[in-house]
Amino acid sequence: MNVNVEKSDGLSRLQIEGEMTVFYAAALKKDLLDNLADCSNLDIDLSQVSEMDTAGFQLLFLIKREAGLSDKSMRITAHSPATLSVLKLYGMDEEVL
Repeated sequence: MNVNVEKSDGLSRLQIEGEMTVFYAAALKKDLLDNLADCSNLDIDLSQVSEMDTAGFQLLFLIKREAGLSDKSMRITAHSPATLSVLKLYGMDEEVL
């Protein structure tokens, strides 16, 4: 798992590469929360996520909730087949996140 970050004018753009699974959840949680703390708007690109499980799904909801509580925006700008598969499994629409 790798998180590439670009920052400019209060916007942080993150691209997550590799797995969003329980094995990487603690490190990914820290990366996501740290980046959210340093911006006004957070864009997350999931197009390079090769695998996602329930832990990865829960992290996305955590970050969405924390962004809302902090009056910040968070959006997902792209999905991979793996992330779309998990959203479909849980009956979620990609627009929800």
